[in-house]
Amino acid sequence: MNLPIYQIDAFTSNIFEGNPAAVVPLKEMIEKKLMQKIAMENNLSETAFIVKEGNNYKIRWFTPTCEVDLCGHATLASAHLVIFHLETGRNEVKFISTHHELTVKNEDEYLSLSLPKAENKTISISDELVKGLGKRPTEVYQSDDIMAVFDTAEDIKKLKPDFSILKNIDTRGIIVTAQGDKADFVSRFFAPAAGINEDPVTGSAHTKLIPFWAKKLGKNNLHAEQLSHRPGKIICRNLKDRVELLGNARTYMEGTISTQ
Repeated sequence: MNLPIYQIDAFTSNIFEGNPAAVVPLKEMIEKKLMQKIAMENNLSETAFIVKEGNNYKIRWFTPTCEVDLCGHATLASAHLVIFHLETGRNEVKFISTHHELTVKNEDEYLSLSLPKAENKTISISDELVKGLGKRPTEVYQSDDIMAVFDTAEDIKKLKPDFSILKNIDTRGIIVTAQGDKADFVSRFFAPAAGINEDPVTGSAHTKLIPFWAKKLGKNNLHAEQLSHRPGKIICRNLKDRVELLGNARTYMEGTISTQ
């Protein structure tokens, strides 16, 4: 069986930047075991599998080690594939997963991705988290991720986490964030328990970051930057119960998977 595959850099205007995702458009969903093998072989932070159903698309996301409930950058990459490759001229795509309905619109200069807002609750700062991050944050919050807040963007840049420690913390991932110098806020995202030590640009993390910084800074339109080795920039909108992430994407590669 041969399957089409695209590799797309999301949340960037330039190839070799942003967060690369693989997108596999299918006529019908294949077995989960095979999807996981493909994601492991791709060795990217996320591989998305999409199937057109009516006017919408079903979507599933896999890291190299597991299926996840939500992935922003691979959804943006999937929308880029539909709008600019599969159905040129289309300006809006709705993706349906087992947990969410996600809409992406073409706003000429950007693609805008609508995601459900996540709320954070304050938790105590554990010794294990401090040891794993190598520096004590000023505040810590939790949803499905842990979010550690630091004083400066320089603190975020200089962190050298111990992933062997962070891997054992019971959470999907660990967000570190601070108010930015040029951007409104900056962040990094670590998810060693999901097979990703550091993700370059993480859309789902911004479902927690945007409401937090919107409240902290008193503004609903923000500019964000993720300070990874492949930096990405996101324009953010804080809405009533959702957030919108605006960014670009670029197609890096088109190919064929041979499963035999």
